[in-house]
Amino acid sequence: MIPEDIKNYGKQFDFEPAIENAAKLKKFGKFVVAGMGGSHLAASVIKAWHPEIDIVVWSNYGLPPLAEKDLKDRLIILSSYSGSTEETIDAFTAAKAKKLSFAVVAAKGKLLSMADKAKIPYVRLPDLHLQPRMATGLSLKAMLALMGEKNLLAESKLLATQLHPSREELRGKDLARRVFGNVPIIYASTRNGALAANWKIKFNETSKIPAFYNVVPELNHNEMTGFDVKTKTLPLSRNFHFIFLKDAGDDRRIIKRMNVLEKLYRDRGFKTEIILLQGKTELNKIFNALNLADWTAYYSAKMYGVEPEQVPMVEEFKKLISR
Repeated sequence: MIPEDIKNYGKQFDFEPAIENAAKLKKFGKFVVAGMGGSHLAASVIKAWHPEIDIVVWSNYGLPPLAEKDLKDRLIILSSYSGSTEETIDAFTAAKAKKLSFAVVAAKGKLLSMADKAKIPYVRLPDLHLQPRMATGLSLKAMLALMGEKNLLAESKLLATQLHPSREELRGKDLARRVFGNVPIIYASTRNGALAANWKIKFNETSKIPAFYNVVPELNHNEMTGFDVKTKTLPLSRNFHFIFLKDAGDDRRIIKRMNVLEKLYRDRGFKTEIILLQGKTELNKIFNALNLADWTAYYSAKMYGVEPEQVPMVEEFKKLISR
């Protein structure tokens, strides 16, 4: 189903989230989003889109190690597309025990049942049988609704007509051909770090290949020196392919750093790609880039002969830890 899921991605922004038990939802200006894998990607996208919104993304058991007062000043949003994520269910239990204000985002599963039974605010996502990494639009709208961001929610709805994922298919297919046989490393500005992380995840889960990411300027002080290849280190580095996500809206000093770094890598014989982020709005720009990542990862999966949708190793792992 993945090709159709990508082509229909814009339809996710027609989703009108309804908040159940809304009378118990208080207004907050700060948030914690607890979720694993694809279920917390929307929070990272919101942070990239509007960095001024105070969001702590937590991907672990329990709750982040914040002061009790800070936790009480935040709405805890528990996000799990499947509704059965062990770590997120544990966060629910912790939030309830501490008598914090919290809400749930899920399409089905135990988490929704727990929220319904405890009369906790929740948004039920449409169960479109998607992998969580493919449901970022739905999750984003649900989170914005719970955050009370009415203006951003209205702006996000515009993507239903602004996004044209099929236009990115050929670019994604061509990029997959160029990256094939290599390990992708995705670079972006710190502001766009969530985009680079999303690209990495899509290569991991869809293409079933190793992939990594980092951000400028931090990597200029450490990681890049690992690619100053010498005769004996060359075999360690020859199979990397660097993808630079460049944004005209970034600080000019960051753009200069990325330009110089890309040249240094090319001079050392590395394969590099420049992806220019483009779109009518910042959010449009973000999701255009994510659609391109989806197509690239999908065609990479086809070239490697792997099934692009399911994540059997994750399911195998869950069975082993549940024994």
